[in-house]
Amino acid sequence: MPTNRAFRLLLNDYRVKLVAAAAILSVLWACYSGSQVSYSNPQESTVNQWLIEMVNNEPHLELRIRSIRNRDDGYSENSTSFNLPFDQLIGLTREQAMSSGAHVQFQLKRDAGTFNFDGWIKQGNGAGHFIFSPNASFGADLARQGFGKPTDRQLLSLAMHDIGFAFINELRAQGYEQYSLEQLVKMGDHGVGMEYVQGLKSLGYTLKSTDLLIKMRDHGVSLKFIRELGALGFSGLSAEELVRTRDHGVTARYINEFIGAGYERMTLDQWITLRDHGVNSSFVEELKTLGYSRLPLDELRRMRDHGVTPSFIQELKELGFDRIPIDQLIRVRDHGVTGSYIRKMKERGYDVSLDEYVRLRDSGTKEE
Repeated sequence: MPTNRAFRLLLNDYRVKLVAAAAILSVLWACYSGSQVSYSNPQESTVNQWLIEMVNNEPHLELRIRSIRNRDDGYSENSTSFNLPFDQLIGLTREQAMSSGAHVQFQLKRDAGTFNFDGWIKQGNGAGHFIFSPNASFGADLARQGFGKPTDRQLLSLAMHDIGFAFINELRAQGYEQYSLEQLVKMGDHGVGMEYVQGLKSLGYTLKSTDLLIKMRDHGVSLKFIRELGALGFSGLSAEELVRTRDHGVTARYINEFIGAGYERMTLDQWITLRDHGVNSSFVEELKTLGYSRLPLDELRRMRDHGVTPSFIQELKELGFDRIPIDQLIRVRDHGVTGSYIRKMKERGYDVSLDEYVRLRDSGTKEE
């Protein structure tokens, strides 16, 4: 195992490499920032950009696509980032990608249209601009299926998020209720794709409602989140329960930190209540360093509710009041006796017990 010094050196080296890679990508992207593509509307212009990051011999790469639209009535941006098998990029070779620098042109084909990329790539990092060619046939098929005719902008969004026939057929096969073209575009924009829908089904969720799909995704209910809760025994939760749990910040990691510290398992509602009251593993660890180990969870919650923080306890400790019982800590805090108050009273000659400071505070003896 490396020493702390060796580990720090390795970490610094890694950080330097990350910064260098980011700098290269920023420069490359800046070089292609001015490319504009106009659709049929003369009052509208679009800046389309791409970035690639890859490692030699890896079968996948990361592709980022950004499309910025400037119009007379405002500005909008659509962006996405995803891992992609290298062989899906038509016209780009691995030799070009890992070269010391090369001008490249390649394509990515989706049901909704084709991305025609142009730019520069060096040692696995590349950037440039692209032109999107909408697929009129796909648009006509959507119209025939009752979605209406999509705009070029909608086709671009669908292509960026790989929303095509396979996704539509999957929703239909799972019995999802009728949805509009706007909802189809919205699903892609909000990260609801084939992987998410099929993943939910494998976990026992066929929601029927596309609005609920979008809501779950927006609230951070990922497939990983559901699986990890299931591993802790919280399986078969409804979509609304999953959203509520995520909204309250209760994750498998949160629960496991308490279990790892020796606490008993609780119901999901109890974990949510604990989280809502601000009790987390950091709070527990800080109390432990102050001599308060393995306190019951109810006691931890009560301390948090009454504003008894580690810094409050530390202040009292520095003033000579150490290992104070929990009930007394709460009473002192509730009565407004703080470290600052005690210092002021000591300066005025009151070197007394905590209970006496509480009485002084209650009787109206102020710091001034």
